[in-house]
Amino acid sequence: MLLSARLSMPSAARPPSASSPVASFPHAASPWPACVEALSQQIDQKLFDLWIKPLTAQMDDEGASVTVFAPNRFKLDFVREKYAGHIAAALEEVCGAPVQVRLAVAAAPAARPKAAAARPAPAQAAPTTQTARQEPQQADTPAPAERPRSQLNPSLTFETMVEGTANRMAHAAALHVASAPGKLYNPLFIYGGVGLGKTHLMHATGNRLQQLNPQARVLYIHAEQFVSDVVRASMNKNFESIREKYHSLDLLLIDDVQFFTGNKEKTQEEFFNTFEALLAKKSHVVMTSDTYPKGLTNIHERLVSRFDSGLTVALEPPEFEMRVAILMNKAAAVDVELPEEVAFFIAKGVHSNVRELEGALHKVLAYSRFNGEKLSIQMAKEALRDLLSIKNRQISVENIQKAVADFYKIKVADMYSKRRPAAIARPRQIAMYLAKELTQKSLPEIGESFGGRDHTTVLHAVRKIGADRKQDTELNQQLHVLEQTIKG
Repeated sequence: MLLSARLSMPSAARPPSASSPVASFPHAASPWPACVEALSQQIDQKLFDLWIKPLTAQMDDEGASVTVFAPNRFKLDFVREKYAGHIAAALEEVCGAPVQVRLAVAAAPAARPKAAAARPAPAQAAPTTQTARQEPQQADTPAPAERPRSQLNPSLTFETMVEGTANRMAHAAALHVASAPGKLYNPLFIYGGVGLGKTHLMHATGNRLQQLNPQARVLYIHAEQFVSDVVRASMNKNFESIREKYHSLDLLLIDDVQFFTGNKEKTQEEFFNTFEALLAKKSHVVMTSDTYPKGLTNIHERLVSRFDSGLTVALEPPEFEMRVAILMNKAAAVDVELPEEVAFFIAKGVHSNVRELEGALHKVLAYSRFNGEKLSIQMAKEALRDLLSIKNRQISVENIQKAVADFYKIKVADMYSKRRPAAIARPRQIAMYLAKELTQKSLPEIGESFGGRDHTTVLHAVRKIGADRKQDTELNQQLHVLEQTIKG
């Protein structure tokens, strides 16, 4: 649809009175409610609740223009940047003709009612989910031997997880697994860096399945626990215990399978047998890792091929909108009214992962509580001073080398060495490419940082990785994650 509605910003606008955070329109025949309904179908629910729902609107007497009011300047700027086009297109579709759309800050936004209405949603979601989990557990207590303890965290649910571009595909796949285990996407392999929500997604999958089917046999474990079980079985010469514990499950959720790498021959053999047994009986296996299946080193090829035989999805660092929504949800969950401008400030300063974002929020809330200060941008700056000073340091070649070495599980020293096996040469080329992309260093300067290599070597690496990135979606995904981590 061509966007014919015009957007403008009036110098002064008078907002309608509003006592509710729900988007409203003062005239019964206005197009705004229908516009809001259309937007609710286009935008993710949590983002819709955060950005669109608080808006109010007013049509002029001639019906030729609509002024949309945001409760504050921060929200106005963001709505104009991200959603102005959506709003204009929706109004044009509802009205059947071009409508002039103005964006303005409401003179007296109903901030407190809005926060009060928004806050209960996350807070109520978790107890509701917990109740649903607890009831099946109480019902199963007479026969504990029939079903293993799931080891699920009842607070980690789909309801308490913010969905965004960074996790949308993995979120949708996990929901499908929970509603129809053993069907599509088996196994489901989720990979990504630290603190991006892999574990939360696994627990949410198990919790949803047990909510839908209380009799389902679900088990969440860390890969190290499976290693320990195999070691114990080997010492007792009783591998039947492994089969009794794992082979009868309906859903196995196993975290950090990269711990299977190395010389754990018996562990890998037993997991292969467990994997085959579960898939043969149409049970589901969900795994997480810090890298994609083919990126796992020192692991049996047949196991890697099994990991890669279902659906492999990546979790990326959260985008800005998602980071703001996460902060607002986390604050509401502990019954704190986080000013939106403070959420914006934290989200702009912390990029790398959800865990670090949550840590920054806790630091700000603790600083506010201990010092008796009201939450504000200035207070957040003070609370996060050390963290943000580190974040704002200029990107260096050394930072890039360390990030790439950590990602590909090699030593930083390998970046400077003359060794040329593929497992080292490829990450080294990637680090050279990123150094050229993310720093102002010249080719000779970059070459010097990589053990005194000639500038032509760096140029070859830059051209090769740049060309491969366009053809190889897996490499492009890895580079995207690395760029977000380095810029973090």
